[in-house]
Amino acid sequence: MAASLLDVAIVGGGIVGLATAYQISVLAPNIKIGLLEKEPRVGFHQSGRNSGVIHSGIYYQPGSLKAQTCLEGKGMLEEFCLEHNIAWDKCGKVIVAVDDPELPAMEKILTRGIANGVECHRIDAKQLKEIEPHATGTAAIHVPGTGIVDYPAVCRTLSALIQNRGHSVHMLSRFEKVDVAGKELRVHSSDQSYTTKLLINCAGLQSDRVMRLCGAVPPAKIVPFRGEYFELAEEAQSLCRNLIYPVPNPNFPFLGVHFTRMIQGGVECGPNAVLAMAREGYDWKTWNFRDLTESLTYGGFLRIATKYWKTGAGEIVRSLSKGAFVRALQRLVPEIQAGQLRVAPAGVRAQAIAPDGSMVDDFLFVDQERAIHVCNAPSPAATASLKIGETIARRAIAQLMQLES
Repeated sequence: MAASLLDVAIVGGGIVGLATAYQISVLAPNIKIGLLEKEPRVGFHQSGRNSGVIHSGIYYQPGSLKAQTCLEGKGMLEEFCLEHNIAWDKCGKVIVAVDDPELPAMEKILTRGIANGVECHRIDAKQLKEIEPHATGTAAIHVPGTGIVDYPAVCRTLSALIQNRGHSVHMLSRFEKVDVAGKELRVHSSDQSYTTKLLINCAGLQSDRVMRLCGAVPPAKIVPFRGEYFELAEEAQSLCRNLIYPVPNPNFPFLGVHFTRMIQGGVECGPNAVLAMAREGYDWKTWNFRDLTESLTYGGFLRIATKYWKTGAGEIVRSLSKGAFVRALQRLVPEIQAGQLRVAPAGVRAQAIAPDGSMVDDFLFVDQERAIHVCNAPSPAATASLKIGETIARRAIAQLMQLES
């Protein structure tokens, strides 16, 4: 079969890959784009299995890529949803310090949010009750700009727009390898081959492997962490008006179990964070020997597991014990009872861990000759996706211009 001719081949049909393709099509309409996705639909993994929050940017280190892209990306996403009639709601959230020892960490988050230009302010226990009558805490941060959205609908819309602009989105097209063919690349996938000038790796949970297949050494390894959720039974949904979050552990890049009103209705509770037995393992029954062996023999993971073993053990307990999960939720909303919770679909986070055992907290993009790799794009990547896509698109266009000069 003859190879399809492209200017840019994008590996990965999650929201970052789709946003990148879309932004290239906007900035450089004459560039021919092909997007390869191994699953039967776009947004199949992380992009379609998250809590649907439009993040404000309050948590992130000032000056980081997360901080720089989240607030602007949030505005771009909201405008995109308005333009394309995608369901979303700027509902606001509270970050609750349940007792006095949590106040210093809460104040640090507030300081970060103000530095990042986020609308946020400290509220007392009485004000918290006015916003979330069933939540309990010493104090809280109110973030009125936080929202909720239908991310799968965003992904579907981006895919349609890309194709309407004359580009191609190939489903069930698993990236296998790439060869250098003169001044071009020959990308081989499970459905056909593509000749392209530039490859952009937005493969998420598989991004480090794709990078290796491109002949580069990833700066970190992807270790999958599963986040498990419950949803509130209909009679208990009034216990949460919008979004109720705890003050997160400042040393651990997960936000703790929280309550999230969903744009399609209902309230989700979670997630925890446990090592997944497969990169796409959404329950304890799904194991992949290669994935698990890579995680458990990786020095970076072993270092972080040794450092945070108590935290990790607590996450496993919450995974295996509904009672423990409920107790974590009751710290925020004491009225919650186990009988009010129903199991909801889980998600898996692609966490990049460096060889020294540090979790890569910021977005991480690496340029290679004829390739750009998105090595780490955790939350708030969905919120910031259109800004991330614009950033990568500009880098791609610049690299194509250099290749042609």
